[in-house]
Amino acid sequence: MKFHSFLIKYGEIGIKGKNRYMFEDALVRQIRYALKEVDGEFSVRKTHGRVYVDCEGDYDYEETVEGLSRVFGIVGICPVVRLANTGFEQLKQDIVAYVEERYPKKDQTFKVEARRSNKHYPLNSMEINCALGEAVLEAFPEMKVDVHTPDILLNVEVREEIYVYSEIIPGPGGMPVGTNGSAMLLLSGGIDSPVAGYMTAKRGVALEATYFHAPPYTSERAKEKVVDLAKQVASYAGPIKLHVVNFTDIQLYIYEKCPHEELTIIMRRYMMKIAEHFARQNGCLGLITGESIGQVASQTMQSLAATNAVCTFPVYRPLIGFDKREIVEIAQKIDTYETSIQPFEDCCTIFVAKHPVTRPDLGRIEKSELNLREKIDELVKTAVETAEILQIH
Repeated sequence: MKFHSFLIKYGEIGIKGKNRYMFEDALVRQIRYALKEVDGEFSVRKTHGRVYVDCEGDYDYEETVEGLSRVFGIVGICPVVRLANTGFEQLKQDIVAYVEERYPKKDQTFKVEARRSNKHYPLNSMEINCALGEAVLEAFPEMKVDVHTPDILLNVEVREEIYVYSEIIPGPGGMPVGTNGSAMLLLSGGIDSPVAGYMTAKRGVALEATYFHAPPYTSERAKEKVVDLAKQVASYAGPIKLHVVNFTDIQLYIYEKCPHEELTIIMRRYMMKIAEHFARQNGCLGLITGESIGQVASQTMQSLAATNAVCTFPVYRPLIGFDKREIVEIAQKIDTYETSIQPFEDCCTIFVAKHPVTRPDLGRIEKSELNLREKIDELVKTAVETAEILQIH
């Protein structure tokens, strides 16, 4: 069956009151971005409180649905057949033909639900429901009407043309990206941080990202892995500016000057400082991490408090109450899991102490960091100035 349009259903946007048009406009922009690489020509428009994607000529149906299913703000994607408004008798024939082609199995219940936006149409919504339902029953006596829980819900919208649809493909929900500012994601090659980026973007936050690279202890392939993860997150979140920071000299200096059981916390604190520098520079409103309470030594409540202490920006941790199984399920859903488990270690796993402190005392951590005062500012400055900037699409 040839579908001529897609009706886009949204959720939370509908309760935004006077600001609703801003969210609708952002949704339209995201849909256009998502369909840029899909075969076919598309026109995205909003009218009468609805958003439509009209398909011009031939297009790839599966690719189109896949692209739309990655747009935050969409809760439902309805493939629509558009019919010419050439009279009600023709409409009855067209509806029967739609059911004939769309549903080979006829022993199902159905309901017709008409919506008459064109008030000049000679029948009202209830009359359309009854007459079209009667036409379907006459054509397919084995079908039955169920107005409460039908197997098939035939939606008929009477506009300048007639729009018919009966399927709602689930969308990802959330809010259109960019409607809630931007934030800096600390992106590693692990499972958690890409999921954290996805979940924050789902709430309308545009993403930038910082990755800490430690050559020669981490390979170029480890960096490529993170770039691949950024691309996978960008397929939902839109373009991401990725800052690749050479962290080797900072790590070696911390390793040389600080107690080894405190290495992870102190390195993490300097990562947060550098990420916050880029966040401030680029107008971000916070930092995002993939931390979950108690998952590893650096993610106990005490460790998180010690890490937070170096930040002036808010730190958002969308996975804070998730266990690993829940995080893995989301990673599998958004196709980052297989990339994340590739065996290329990031800098956090290279310099891990055998017995890391799990309940760090902030005063003691700050005292240990005094051992770094001779060179650390210079090293941080160099790391920031030499960071590689990648535009991820």
